Amino acid sequence: MPPRYASADQVSHEELLEFVRQRHHVTLVTRRADGRLQISPVAAGVDREGCIVVSTYPRRAKAGNIRRNPAVSLLVHSDDWDGPYVQVDGTAEVVDLPDAVEPLVDYYRVIAGEHPDWDEYREAMRRQGKSLIRVRIDDWGPVATGGFPPPREE
Repeated sequence: MPPRYASADQVSHEELLEFVRQRHHVTLVTRRADGRLQISPVAAGVDREGCIVVSTYPRRAKAGNIRRNPAVSLLVHSDDWDGPYVQVDGTAEVVDLPDAVEPLVDYYRVIAGEHPDWDEYREAMRRQGKSLIRVRIDDWGPVATGGFPPPREE
């Protein structure tokens, strides 16, 4: 079997959004009050405005960290561990109830499709006190894959 070589492909903003729309396993990195990193595995999607969105609760560490410092980084993983990935840096905001209800509907749609009963879903979001994190994309790295370094040109 031939070796698999690492890659790092620069992509446009639209290509980035298409890449992220197809992947929902994300690692969200925020900063704690003392400056240390808080790392959270989350399910994420892309909303109509091209922001990365994550459902959360208002009292989670990630939500508090974002309220204090909105600079975040995300690592978007492929379903296959050896698949391509990309780091995205952005500015986040936390949207709380009641303003979060319809964005949470959109969040569900971009990750799972149509819900069998949207009224029931909306009520569940209210009852659970859910919030939504919305990340405006500021910068991103190449879409990369792991592997051996490419052969050197001699």
